[in-house]
Amino acid sequence: MSDETLGSPTPEPQDGFTRDPEEWVTGDEPMTDAQRSYLDTLAREAGEEIPADITKAQASEHIDRLQKSSGRVSGGSDEAQTGG
Repeated sequence: MSDETLGSPTPEPQDGFTRDPEEWVTGDEPMTDAQRSYLDTLAREAGEEIPADITKAQASEHIDRLQKSSGRVSGGSDEAQTGG
């Protein structure tokens, strides 16, 4: 049995489990396929071009911004939004 644990000895704040993308452990990895697909859709709808070589954290920030400007609302907690 290992000493590895999950969770935390202190509870998360009541306002949810949202963390700044810059604090993600995997935030500097390339964006996921799900992020790429959704970001492509949002950018096309907004008439914007976004570099294809951005990180997970950068993709999430663009997605949040474009969702707000388009009126779209995030409907789930998939990796495109949670950042893994």
